[in-house]
Order: sequence, then structure tokens, then C-alpha cells
Amino acid sequence: MAKHGIDKANLDLSSDPRKDFYQYACGGWIKEHPMKGEHSSFGMFDFLRDNAREQLKDLITTLGANPDASVPGTIAQKVNDVYNQVLDTERLTREGVEPIMHVIRKVEEFRKEELTQNLIWLHKGYADSFFGAGVVVDAKNSDAHIFCLGEAGLSLGDRDYYLEENETNAKIMAGFQEYVKKIMQLARFSATDAERIWKAVIKVETEIARHKHTREQRRDPNLRYNVFPVEEIRRRYPFVDWQAYFEGLGVNPDKVDVSNPEFIDFAGTLIESLSEREIKDYILYDVVSSASGLLGEDFDDANFEFFSRIMSGIEEKKPRWKKAMALTNSIFGEAIGKLYVEKYFPEENKDYMKALVENLRSALADHIEYLEWMGPDTKVKALDKLKALTVKIGYPDKWKDYSGISIDPEKSLWENVFNASLWFINDNLSKLGKPVDKEEWHMYPQTVNAYYSPVNNEICFPAAILQPPYFDITADDALNYGAIGVVIGHETTHGFDDQGRQFDKDGNLKNWWSEVDEERFKAISDRLVALFDAVEVAPGVHANGRFTLGENIADQGGLRIALSAYRKATEGQPATDIDGLSPLQRFYLAYAQVWAGSIRDEEVLVRTKSDPHSLSKNRVNETLKNIAEFFEAFGIKEGDPMFRPESERVIIW
Repeated sequence: MAKHGIDKANLDLSSDPRKDFYQYACGGWIKEHPMKGEHSSFGMFDFLRDNAREQLKDLITTLGANPDASVPGTIAQKVNDVYNQVLDTERLTREGVEPIMHVIRKVEEFRKEELTQNLIWLHKGYADSFFGAGVVVDAKNSDAHIFCLGEAGLSLGDRDYYLEENETNAKIMAGFQEYVKKIMQLARFSATDAERIWKAVIKVETEIARHKHTREQRRDPNLRYNVFPVEEIRRRYPFVDWQAYFEGLGVNPDKVDVSNPEFIDFAGTLIESLSEREIKDYILYDVVSSASGLLGEDFDDANFEFFSRIMSGIEEKKPRWKKAMALTNSIFGEAIGKLYVEKYFPEENKDYMKALVENLRSALADHIEYLEWMGPDTKVKALDKLKALTVKIGYPDKWKDYSGISIDPEKSLWENVFNASLWFINDNLSKLGKPVDKEEWHMYPQTVNAYYSPVNNEICFPAAILQPPYFDITADDALNYGAIGVVIGHETTHGFDDQGRQFDKDGNLKNWWSEVDEERFKAISDRLVALFDAVEVAPGVHANGRFTLGENIADQGGLRIALSAYRKATEGQPATDIDGLSPLQRFYLAYAQVWAGSIRDEEVLVRTKSDPHSLSKNRVNETLKNIAEFFEAFGIKEGDPMFRPESERVIIW
């Protein structure tokens, strides 16, 4: 049976691929899929996620019609009740802030000398004030867990909003001030009290911003790995009674990984410098803001006005059912995922994917063998790591048990979600002292995405991403290799990007590179950083090549490896044109169309600060400018805007 090629309706045939390949490849799709008011950006990923949301909505509402939905303790009952509680805006508005008033009263009773007990209480589901804590995989012993202390979060996400003075940040900061005062008044504080709380919040968060790692530093796993015996934690950070803190959380660590030792030291100094009133005001905002998405419509309106409209340029709220579906999915993801794969994921997709993955693995092995900049000893270890790579496709073999989560429709939405959150916190803390479950999944099957985990040395492709245009068994091979094949190659290459390369075949943070090869890798990577640093994403604003380095390496590696795998898989077959497009052209068009989409100006600035991925247009145009086969496919020559001289191209994997 003949397989289909590129849908030419997605192309902009009035555009010249030699001048702007992204516009040529994606312009038709972008025109036919304009952003709605609810979007800050809208691309192929969002299109597929919307499709998945519709499927999940059908599953959840069908589950609600199941007789089990009236039986307490069943998954049907839990999912149905959470979903309907989010939809019940009348009840949410009637309850207003009442569901968390006992939390507010509790915070008002805090005393500075009782800091440890207050932090124990806060960190068990109310707010991660001053620092975060939890159990993670030990980066240098990937079969074991370790207790970790981390930095506190920021309302605005990135430290630069607090520290850089410019027109955009001034607008966002003014909106932030209005947001804080608005939700605190909704929480029954007077205008005077809300103003006082704002001053405490901006004072504390600005200081936190000054002491957090930069987004570039957060990409350095060695910088974030600092293990101390518990005795050393007690000595270095005496502002907390750590024995009481650990006992309060129900853990008994013998050592602790501190992701930023200087930050925890600062947290103690900060707390000491604050008055009791300032501490309470900061925490009051923290707990109200954390809960605001589960309260009345007035809170929801305030969240939308600031975080969506002002920060990202979104013009209108999403339909309420999408919020209901997202929250329900976040709590009972694997239970819903099990239903999803039963209905929407053919087993033949999994079999096809297994073959694709092995073809990509073989292609990367060939690339490693032929690398000119890497020495033989390092190549052996790289090939060992590639061989040890674990692959997860579609769905887990073992499903999570949610029987410990209780959902009572008589209780408020906030209380039900809080109880579920506490279950997840306790589930996380219970892992300390237990071996790492290598079978556990870190994405739900219904997620349109994929990941590489360095500590597990694994790649994972959930069922929901295995659909057109990423994956389609009725499509021409060039399309599948250019789309899902590049995604496979991308995730596999993450094992060898600037972060992933620092972990060995067993997932341990360990340098397996020769000194010479490491310096060569860094030198080539620095050139790739410079290429993306030069890209202007908005007037006067450039891309951050260092922050996006890992993803840019993976994009390029994925493209090159997938093409090699495609050529090897189709060796001896005639290179047949389909609708006037050669296999090579279809391959690169399939890749570009994965990233088709539009984005608002405000969101461009947000993502440049917060997203380690390059903007979609740059993932296509800037990455392809390094690949000679792309020039060959579209007749791109010196002088064309899409051409990059060979001396300036950067090839790593």
C-alpha cells in the first residue's frame, strides 16, 4: 500500500525555502491555525495537546457516568468528584477564601522562635517558604535516594524580573504588586494590610532572587551536587533544628544533598534579618497564592489578569473544563493514562517505535565511531552508555496505586487537593532508604512530550506523542524519521549534551571523558552557544545560547542521527518523489512542521528567560543552517539567507 507524503496545505508556497525555511515549511499550517485569545503561543504541540485534552475530557466524563462514580473510594468516584468540583464555580465563589481561613489564622499565630515547627507544618503541603525539601535520586549513586534541600521559588519564575531594570520588567513588577494586593484583600485583609504584605513579599523575593543560581548555573549538575553528613548540616545551618525538622517530616537521613549551599546559608541570614511581622506576611502571601487556583472566581480572575494577560499576553481564559481536566489529570494521571492507552494507543505503534529506536541507536553508534574530535578511549565509554540506554514506550508496565488518596465531595476543592498533595509528598518522602524503582515513569502516557533522564539513562516516549504528524504508520518513512525519528534522536542525544554527558552509563554523575576530549567538546559547544547568542528574538533582546545549549545540541544531533537511520533503513530502495518532493525534502519538512506555530511578543520574552528550548523558528532555521544535506535538499547556496559557510557550521554529534 502506498504511504502518504507531506500535506502541501501546510506549506507556504509563496515563500522561498532558501530565504526562510520555517515560513516555507510551516506558513500554511500557521495561517490555518491562528492563536485563540486563550493562547500565549499555539503550535503543533499545542494542537496535539488540545486533541489529547478532548480525548481525556471524553474519558473523564464517561467515567463520571460509570456506576462506580457513586461508590466511595473508586477511581471513578475520585476523578468525577474532583472534575465536577472545579466546574462548580458557584460553590467556589460562595466559599471564597473560607477553605483556607484556618491556614491564615495558623500563620498569624506563628512566632519567630518557633521557626522549625512552622517550617515543618508549611513544608507538608502548604508552601515551600524559604527553601524546598524532598527526596531525589542520588546523582552519584543512581540506585539510591537522598534527601535534598533546594532553593525557594519565585512568584515570577526567573530572578531577572527582580534584578534587571527595563520597561518590560517595570510593567510586570507593577502588575505583580497589584496582584499581591488584590489576592490578599480577597483573603479578607484590609488595603493597608495588603500594602504591608506587598512590601514584605517584594523585599523577601528580591533577596531570594539575588542569591539563587542563575538559569545557566542550574544546568551544571556538579554545581548542584553538594552532599554533607547530617552533622555538617546542623553545624552549617543552625537556624533550623534539623533533627526536629527531619522527624517532623518522617525521615531519618544520614546525609543531605544541598543544591545551593550558599542559598541555604543566606536563607538563615534572611530569616534572622526579618521581623516576625515580615516573616508572617511573606508566608501569608505564599499560602494564599499557592491556594488561589483552588478558590473562587475572583482569585481565578486575579491570577489570569497577571500571570496570563500581563506576563504572557493571553487575551481570554481557557474554557473551565480544561482547568478541570488538567487538575484531575495531575492528581490521577496514571489511572486516566491506563484508560487512555486502552482506547487510543494501538499496540502496533509500540512495536513500530521499538524498531525505530533501535535504528536510531545504531545510527548514533556509527556517528560516535566516526567522530574526529573524540579519542578512542572515550568512544568506548560513549558506546557503552548508548548500549545501556533504557527505552520506555507508550505506557508503564506497572500502574500507580491511588487508593491512599481520599476525595470527599462534601469537603472543599482546596481540602481535597491539599489531601492529595500531602499523599504525593509522603509518597516522595517514603522513598528515602529504598532503592530506586527503575520501572517508574516520570510522564503520564497521555502527555504529548518525551524525555531523557540522566540518572536513569533512559528515554521515554508516552503514547500521546505517538500520533500524526510525529508518528504515523500510514506515512512515508521520510516523514516518520523526520518527525518522531528526530524526537528519538533528540532525546538520545541528551545523554551526550552538556549536561547528560556528565553522567555515566549507570546514571551516575561521574566524569568518563578524557581531559583532551572534554576540552574539545567544550570548545565546539562554545561555538554553538555563540551562534544562538547572535540571534535577535525581539528588538534588542538576544537568545541565550548557553541556557539553551543542551536542547540545541539535541536538536542538531537528533536531525543528523535520524537522517543516518533513515538512509540505512531504506538502503537499496528507490528514492521516490511524492507530490514533487524528494525523500530528503520530505524529511526536513517533516522536522520543521513539528515546530509550526505562532507566539505572542510577551511570551517570547518570558520563554527567553525561562525555557531551555530555543524558539520554534530558531530550532528550525538556525539548526538546519549547520547541516550540509539540508542545503543539498533545497538547493541552498552561498548568498542565500539560509546558507551558513562551512567554516562557521557547528557539528557535534
